[in-house]
Amino acid sequence: MVLRSAFLVLIASALTGCAESRTASTPTSQGPYRAAAAPTNPVKGEPTYRHVVAADHEIASKAGLEMLRKGGNAVDAAVAASFTLSVVRPYSCGIGGGGFMMIHLKRHPKITGLPRTIALDYREVAPSWARADFFETDPKLKDDPAASTNGAHAVAIPGTVAGLLDALEKFGTLSREAVMAPAIRAAEEGFVVDADYMRAVASSNVARGAKEAGSQFAEFRTIYLLNGRVKEGDLLKQPAQARALKLIARDGAKAFYSGEIASAIRSVLGAGGANVTLAELAAYRPRELLPLTTSFQGKKVFAFPPPSSGGIVIVQTLGMIEARREEFDSFDYDSSPQIHFLTEAFKHSFADRSRFLADPAVTDIPVLNLTSQANTRDLASRIDLSRTQPIESYGSNIPRAAAHPPTDSGTSHLSAVDSWGNAVACTETINLQFGSLVVVPGFGFLLNDQMDDFTTRRGTPNAFGLRQDDRNLPAPGKQPLSSMSPTIVLSGETDTSPVELVVGGSGGPWIITGTLQVLLDCVTYGIPASKAVAQPRIHHQWMPNTLRIEPEIADSTEGSGKQTRTVRAGLESRGQELKLGKSECVIQAIRRSPSSPGRFEAGSDPRKGGKPAGE
Repeated sequence: MVLRSAFLVLIASALTGCAESRTASTPTSQGPYRAAAAPTNPVKGEPTYRHVVAADHEIASKAGLEMLRKGGNAVDAAVAASFTLSVVRPYSCGIGGGGFMMIHLKRHPKITGLPRTIALDYREVAPSWARADFFETDPKLKDDPAASTNGAHAVAIPGTVAGLLDALEKFGTLSREAVMAPAIRAAEEGFVVDADYMRAVASSNVARGAKEAGSQFAEFRTIYLLNGRVKEGDLLKQPAQARALKLIARDGAKAFYSGEIASAIRSVLGAGGANVTLAELAAYRPRELLPLTTSFQGKKVFAFPPPSSGGIVIVQTLGMIEARREEFDSFDYDSSPQIHFLTEAFKHSFADRSRFLADPAVTDIPVLNLTSQANTRDLASRIDLSRTQPIESYGSNIPRAAAHPPTDSGTSHLSAVDSWGNAVACTETINLQFGSLVVVPGFGFLLNDQMDDFTTRRGTPNAFGLRQDDRNLPAPGKQPLSSMSPTIVLSGETDTSPVELVVGGSGGPWIITGTLQVLLDCVTYGIPASKAVAQPRIHHQWMPNTLRIEPEIADSTEGSGKQTRTVRAGLESRGQELKLGKSECVIQAIRRSPSSPGRFEAGSDPRKGGKPAGE
């Protein structure tokens, strides 16, 4: 198989005596990975754009392109695409959810002191009723395992509207009305239900709302399941959400957090037993954070800081790769040694995710220690190329402060670049498919089930199988830990360097590993964006101790003659426990064209049916 990440193939000296030694390594079958052209050469058939948006629905990508055509910048395009995704991907994100936006500004008609990179945090926050042991002790909820995923108590205070409008006001160039027009149009005119929508309808999170008698999820069934009769090809209109969007376009964030929309949110949650006050809705504010930065292969990487866990995992893993660079060389196919190394690096990073990370506004997080070169070199030195380690041995050997006492599948990512050199990586979520299944009456949009991203029940994994520390317990105003990982890479190590890559994805903890693998494919090996997002992938999150791997990788062969074996066999011989299956993450990426100065490639992951739009 052709190498997907050239950085991870071991030189012969590191593998003396192994079946995968360089002299014996000749691919015996052709897999899905194809060699990319060298970065300095054009890639035949790969379209390039001077400005482009890559979202997981073509209607949203086109909404962003409409802003670029009006003379807007990447922020205008991203905000337009996001509001439109609320309509056309209602099971993934929306105005009832929250998100992270990484903004890289190179030029702006009204802002000086550029370039500048901003990490805008508009993650949801826990309501005032939340307390550390709520889901374990409340008489009505303690015996309901779905209480943190379906219904009113699953809902955290939404942040999307505040975040998008804050980004638009500070860093955009077009009016609120202009930017929101495509979303309103899509809600009024409708969109065609596609295969991915039907996949979401069939998900386990929807089963309860589809079957449970009574009125709690009645509006969800009516609007989004068409009373149980929704099918691929149906035209789905959302006039109620159009009404909400029009109010927001006219009155701004106050329409959502203080007006009649806020009253409707309070009413529907109160009816479900979750008492949210109008004051706490009105008090919501997004936060501007400093991005995490690292240097990788001579390029500057901007990764999202906590409460994103993705940024630290990405920075740590890149650091481990750099630390062992002298042991690596490049082959032209995938092999069990490179996959083993990457898996072991993921285990270290995800172990730290579990033990150290939470909302930095509430808990001290040793970010500098976790991401330091000394720590990543130590982690890298502990990776044994021939075998796995005891599961408890993974993670950083640094002091951990005690957790302070208490005082992210349904996700979508979009990437945007403009002709001025600005870029946006934006990941938003309502957590599981269709969120809490609670629809705001009169306004037709879904509310998130982000409370499940907290440690709602000690010692019990959440819906994504993630085990999290007590420092991630819920508390009023606290943000849950997230896997969202919007990432921007510059072509050099200075802030004035052109944008090289804009990338991120959806899919719970798979977001982190998928984003990293696409970053490596594009940056290290020069694979075009459209091909990189379609590649098979692997995933390991430390616990459960299972390597998720797509069959195309596992079934490929390595070695030659009597030493030929499958990659799966090579991994299992090192102690990896494999589970074959399709990747659960969906990536959207934009890469600077290596052959056309000032132009970009774009890729929307075919797993969700998205399509970029640019010119």
